[in-house]
Amino acid sequence: MNLLAEKIELAKRLLEVEDENLLMQIKQLFDNDGKDFWDDLPSHVQQGIERAKKQAAEGKLTPHDEVMAKYEKYL
Repeated sequence: MNLLAEKIELAKRLLEVEDENLLMQIKQLFDNDGKDFWDDLPSHVQQGIERAKKQAAEGKLTPHDEVMAKYEKYL
């Protein structure tokens, strides 16, 4: 299918959508086109993610099953 046919098919499907939440999600997709969410994160969140990535690269991880076993009494 060529690009124009894809656009027409999407337009038809969009006109049939009755779910407001879905329409808002589609709108967000268009509004954020090409924009990286990273830039919108607060610096302390970015730093935390970078720290976690570094720890993962260094193998400083605890397996999921160990964490679950340790904390299952609180769940």
